[in-house]
Amino acid sequence: MDKELFEHGLNMNRRRFLSRLSLGLGSVALGSLLIPDLFSGAAGSEEMGFPPGIPHFAPKAKRVIYLFQNGAPSQLETFDYKPKLREMMGQELPASIRMGQRLTGMTSGQSSFPLVGSFYDFKQYGQARAWISDLFPHTAKVVDDICIIRSMFTEAINHDPALTFFQTGAQQGNRPSMGAWLSYGLGSENKNLPAFCVLLSRGKGNGQGVYSKLWTNGFLDSIHQGVQFSSGESPVLYLNNPAGMDSTGRRKMLDKLAELNHLSYSEFGDPEISTKIQQYEMAYRMQTAVPDITDLSKEPDDIIKLYGPNCLVPGTFASNCLLARKLSENGVRFVQLYHQGWDAHSNLPKEMAGQAMDVDQASAALITDLKQRGMLDETLVIWGGEFGRTNYSQGKMTKENYGRDHHPRCFSIWMAGGGVKPGMVYGETDDFGYNITKDPVHVHDFQATVMNLLGLDHEKLIFKHLGRRYRLTDVAGTVIKDLIA
Repeated sequence: MDKELFEHGLNMNRRRFLSRLSLGLGSVALGSLLIPDLFSGAAGSEEMGFPPGIPHFAPKAKRVIYLFQNGAPSQLETFDYKPKLREMMGQELPASIRMGQRLTGMTSGQSSFPLVGSFYDFKQYGQARAWISDLFPHTAKVVDDICIIRSMFTEAINHDPALTFFQTGAQQGNRPSMGAWLSYGLGSENKNLPAFCVLLSRGKGNGQGVYSKLWTNGFLDSIHQGVQFSSGESPVLYLNNPAGMDSTGRRKMLDKLAELNHLSYSEFGDPEISTKIQQYEMAYRMQTAVPDITDLSKEPDDIIKLYGPNCLVPGTFASNCLLARKLSENGVRFVQLYHQGWDAHSNLPKEMAGQAMDVDQASAALITDLKQRGMLDETLVIWGGEFGRTNYSQGKMTKENYGRDHHPRCFSIWMAGGGVKPGMVYGETDDFGYNITKDPVHVHDFQATVMNLLGLDHEKLIFKHLGRRYRLTDVAGTVIKDLIA
C-alpha cells in the first residue's frame, strides 16, 4: 500500500526521483565550477581548490616531489657501501647468500656469478656518517637533510611490473597511480592547476620506457589523472586556443558546451560528464597559469647556478627539478619526475657516471632551494628506482667494466622533508649487499608511510569498484614510524 501511494498517489517512482535528484546535483556541480566560491562562505578566496580534500589527521607534508630514477640505479654504486665485494672480486657468489633466490632470464643461464665491487669509492658524510659514492658529491653536501633507506624490497623482478607496482600498488595495469590517489584524497591547493603533474627526462644510459599507465587515474574520476608536461613550445598539449579563436570566444564556447554536458548529465547521470566539465574549466584556467610557471628564464642567477646550466635546457632533469619546485610552490599536490637511463646491464661504470652527472646536482639543489624558501618542511621529496642491482656481474667482467642484473631483494632510496627524519640511515643489508639484515621496508610499507606523512590513513583511503574496495596499498602495508620525525 505504501509503495502504491508512493508511485501513484504522489506520481513519483524511483526512476523519476533519481532523475530529478541528478538534475539538482548537476546544477550544484556546474554552479560550483563556474563560480568556484559559490558555496565557500568566503567570497574571492584564492585558497579554495577543486575538489576539496580533508586529511584523516594533521599532515606533516602538503605535497610530494617524486624523483623517480627509471631503470633502477645500483645501490652498490650509490648509497650501500660493500667493501667485501672488492675484497672478493671475481669469486663466486656463495650459495649460502643466494639461497636459491630467483634470477632473471638474462643471467639465470650464466655458468658463473662472479662478485664485483664498485668501481667508485665511497666516503662518509654528515651526522649519521652515511656512506655515499663519489658519484654523488652534491648529494653528500645535503646528507643531513635526507634519510637514506637501504632496506627496500619488492617481489617484482622485471621493469614493467616493478615500476607499475611502485607507482600504483599493483604489478598489473589499470590501477590509480599514487598521484591520482593523493589527488582523490586531498584535492588541489590551486584551482588554476591540476593536483598531479608529470615531467619526463632521458639520460645518457640505457633507457627503459615510461608510459601513461604510470600516471593514470584508473577507476577514479579522470580529473585525478596526471597531466604530462612536455619540453616543447607547448608545455601542455592542446591547451592553447585553436587558430581563429580568442579567450572571449573560448569562454563562450565552454559555457555552451557546459550547458550541453549538463543536459546530458541530467538525462543519464553519468559522473564522467561532470568530470569533463571540470577538465574543460581547468584547461581554460591553466591557459593563464602554465606559461608563467614554465618560464624559467626569469629565475635569478643564484638559482641557475644552484641547479646548474642544464636547468635552462627544456626537458633535462635539472630543468624539470626547477619546474617541479615552481609547480609545488604554486600548489600542485604531486609532481612526478621520471628520469630514464639507469638500466646498466653492461658498461655500468660509464653509464652510472653519466646518469649521476645528470641528476646529482639538481637533486641536491632542489633540497637546498626548498629549504631556503621555507618549503622543505611541508614538501616530501623522494629519490629512487624500482629495484636494485645484483652483487655479481652480468656478462663479461673486468675491474673497470661490468654490468649488474635486476635485484629486488634489497635496494636503496632516499627521502627528505615533509616530516621525514633528516640525517639518518635506515635499514641494513648483509656484507654482500644481497639480503636485508635489519628493518626491511616493502613497497607497500613505503606507500603507507608516504600517505601517513600527508595525513592519510592508507587503510581508510578506499574506492569501491566492481564490488571490491581498493586502496593504494591493496591489503598490506605498515607505516614505518621510525622514519617519521
